Amino acid sequence: MKITIKEIAEKAGVSVTTVSQILNNKGSRFSEKTRRKVLAIVEEYHYKPDFFAANLINRHSKTIGMIIPDVTDSFFSKVIEGVESYLNPLGYMIILCNSRHDKEQEKRYLNELSHRSVDGILLATPHQLDQEHALDSDFYRQHPIVLIDRGLNERDWGQLLVEEYEGAQQVVRMLAAAGHRYIGMLKENAGYYQLTERVNAYRQVVKEQQLPFKESYVGSGALTIAGGYQAAKKVLKNPEITAIFCGNDEMAIGCYQAIYESGKKVPDDISVVGFDGLEVSQYMVPPLTTVFQPSFEIGFSAAKFLVDAINFPAQRIPNKIFQTKLIIRESVKKQIED
Repeated sequence: MKITIKEIAEKAGVSVTTVSQILNNKGSRFSEKTRRKVLAIVEEYHYKPDFFAANLINRHSKTIGMIIPDVTDSFFSKVIEGVESYLNPLGYMIILCNSRHDKEQEKRYLNELSHRSVDGILLATPHQLDQEHALDSDFYRQHPIVLIDRGLNERDWGQLLVEEYEGAQQVVRMLAAAGHRYIGMLKENAGYYQLTERVNAYRQVVKEQQLPFKESYVGSGALTIAGGYQAAKKVLKNPEITAIFCGNDEMAIGCYQAIYESGKKVPDDISVVGFDGLEVSQYMVPPLTTVFQPSFEIGFSAAKFLVDAINFPAQRIPNKIFQTKLIIRESVKKQIED
């Protein structure tokens, strides 16, 4: 049976305040006898402090809510790692919610977290916020919230933006410089990323370099290994393709498999480039050329912004731009003109 702080006070014959101060190591003005008596009851009943009860006194639960669209996504694994690295040393716990890209589930989680007295919310969303939770809503004014949304919800503050367009441009220009004229791309068909910047950059460089293009050069699928596999099979129906730019590294893994099954090799027959810079990319065979984006730092910065917003509510949350970096490995081969 769980014992309350009030029951401890009654058993020890002291006030709730006395118990609270002894538990928080602020009990120096109490006798050693009183202190030992309280701590003996605490130990006997295995009492653990209730952070939600403490919240009524100090107005802080030391709990952060975090909503993400897909817990299985490697990108978000690194974002969460970054968030924890910032919050854990400060004594915060995270309530992690998986919305599965569902807008209604996301709304339910926002309301649930609000009722659980979290100090703030980190919201990674692929959606435009609805009226109830919009940036000018009462809900948003009452809760410190930091969005990880690729700037989808328009604002001039609190944006965590990655230079994806520039990173994708660099990839396609590198492939063109290596002599590749028939370049395919794998992109998402739904979900958080909505790789608009990456796709736009691909199309822009193809046009700028006057490369041949057909709509069938772009294959869509889920941003997963299986999605990359299915999308690559469509693109490989164009036998002239010599290089494929994958929307993320997980798709690139699936792309490797599709190329292998087609009887071709990476990079001898088809060059492949990914995007994200996941750790697994360096262990692929051959190691994957990819664009690194700092997902850990995105999480770390989002958590810092949120804690600052909790402690200094009057301050404006700044913007932060993260640069990408092209990592050259062994999955691209220079194309020799016939």
